[in-house]
Amino acid sequence: MTLSLRIHQRLLSNAFDLGIFEQVIRSYADGHLPVSEVKGPDYPVLGDHFHPVLALVAPFYRLWPSPQVLLVVQAALIAASVLPLALWARRALGSGAAAVIGTCYGLSWGLANAAGFDFHEVAFAVPLLACSLAALGSDRLRAAALWALPLLLVKEDLGLTVAVIGFLIALRGDRKLGIATAAAGLVGTALAMLVILPAFNPQGSYAYTHWLTGPEGGAESGPMDLLYKATIGLITPEAKVTTLLFLLAPTLFLALRSPLLWVALPTLAWRFASGLWTHWGTSYHYSVVLMPIVFAAFIDALIRRQSSTVSLRRYLVGSAAITALLLPQFPLWQLAKPETWRPDPRIAVAHKLMDRIPDGATVQASNQLVPQLTDRTSASLYGWADSRPDPEWIMVDTEVPQQRRWPLSPGEERISLDRALTQGYRTAAEQDGFVLLTRSG
Repeated sequence: MTLSLRIHQRLLSNAFDLGIFEQVIRSYADGHLPVSEVKGPDYPVLGDHFHPVLALVAPFYRLWPSPQVLLVVQAALIAASVLPLALWARRALGSGAAAVIGTCYGLSWGLANAAGFDFHEVAFAVPLLACSLAALGSDRLRAAALWALPLLLVKEDLGLTVAVIGFLIALRGDRKLGIATAAAGLVGTALAMLVILPAFNPQGSYAYTHWLTGPEGGAESGPMDLLYKATIGLITPEAKVTTLLFLLAPTLFLALRSPLLWVALPTLAWRFASGLWTHWGTSYHYSVVLMPIVFAAFIDALIRRQSSTVSLRRYLVGSAAITALLLPQFPLWQLAKPETWRPDPRIAVAHKLMDRIPDGATVQASNQLVPQLTDRTSASLYGWADSRPDPEWIMVDTEVPQQRRWPLSPGEERISLDRALTQGYRTAAEQDGFVLLTRSG
């Protein structure tokens, strides 16, 4: 929680996705179906992804109408997922093992990446998966199914994950329950992708088919390209192999010995078959749902091995060592860096200028400024083709470092600002690289 809040305080959170999700939660809190101005004027978000579980955040948002409430909720959900895995490990392997596994899981890079990159609906999947797999590993099959089924309300693809859990329930002896759970998962995903999402989507179709049918959203692929993606493409380029290594290394690859690891296959399959390179690697939030699966498989594998105390200790020391070695590569390490805590006078300047924008105004803003405005204005992304045209205000940070600059390059941004000044806008304020424009008259 400290990490994500500090990132937001430093103006490092993003329109995609914290800005979008705050607008979703704000819609629910106001009593109507979710829309996002960042996605487009009055864009119906239930036509983008299916995540009605987000309505549960609305009561908290009404008490504290701020993007920070989303970050706190996400941190709480991730933290809560440690408990079922640690309790299962304690029952099966002892208190010492539970402490080590719980710590390694809590510090795992997939969870850290999610905390370090805005807010996402899949945070709700993390404790649900942890509870379901802990129950499954303990042969509490009914509980495993009951914890898995709410995943259908978290995101449309997670029905496939539910189906795999159902398959494992059937393998463990309750065929009727397992088949019913698997069927519910498959039907849930089919309904979401083929009926619900197209019904809300302005184009009348599932918005992300191009991830699988076309490279980088380009022209649709032919049969040979689809065959490639379903075979060799699942392990190339090397970023995909790196992701697999990073997932399994903290378990010393023992997770491969557990059938529980099969639950990760649907998520890995769609990510590695995708034509979007951001899905392949270890960045962003995409691996957060995999971490409880991998560590549940680790616990299950240790139980199955029936190792001696000495062997178990070696496995735990190895897991802790690899977790520690990976820490500096991922966002939690930012908490140890002095620059994370160093005051930046530009932040106060940004807020001073943003305070001049009245509540309820339409505004286009730079990527990192949008989440600072979504709680009280109708904010969209400056330079994004789908943003609402002719906003009342424009707020731009012209000194964003190149690695964080999106969607406009510095040259494109200068041209766009100059054009705005010829199209009825005037400079209301300019300081320390921040430019605030408003409509003349």
